[in-house]
Amino acid sequence: MAEQPSPGNEVAVLGGGCFWCVEAVFADLRGVKSVLPGYSGGHVDNPSYEQVCGKETGHIEVARIEFDPSELSFSDLLRVFFATHDPTTPGRQGNDIGPQYESAIFWQNESQREQAEAVIAEVEAQQVYDAPIVTKLLPPARFWQAEDYHSNYFALHPEQGYCQFVIAPKVAKFRKQFQDRLKR
Repeated sequence: MAEQPSPGNEVAVLGGGCFWCVEAVFADLRGVKSVLPGYSGGHVDNPSYEQVCGKETGHIEVARIEFDPSELSFSDLLRVFFATHDPTTPGRQGNDIGPQYESAIFWQNESQREQAEAVIAEVEAQQVYDAPIVTKLLPPARFWQAEDYHSNYFALHPEQGYCQFVIAPKVAKFRKQFQDRLKR
């Protein structure tokens, strides 16, 4: 289980498909202090990657994002989230299929829940997607950090096929769309 955030920081726990993709995007966002891949929302304590991939744990692959709200609002963080994954496909992101790939926001307090509802309404009103948003708004759940080899996966394995063909295009899209929000 992850530690409490540093004083003055907040935590967001987001599921947007494979946690390698979510981690790679948010690692570059100004105001983000740390990103940890992990699992949340299930009924198995301290699950392994293999267990979660077996689709029987109830866990979703998530990223635990610690951020400084004086630099990055939770709403702006969610705008990046919705721009960098497909929130209209239940249990799927591209070729990654299964309940562990749900689009989900584990809100940490009522303010986050309200902001998530508002950002979802905003994105739907903008008609960014042709289908309705199916992102799950879920109450806080225990976060289980993934095995060490998942951390910084894209940064450490840029030559790996999944990184080149799935993560790199998402990161490139993010960097282009949010260039004014990148870490310097």
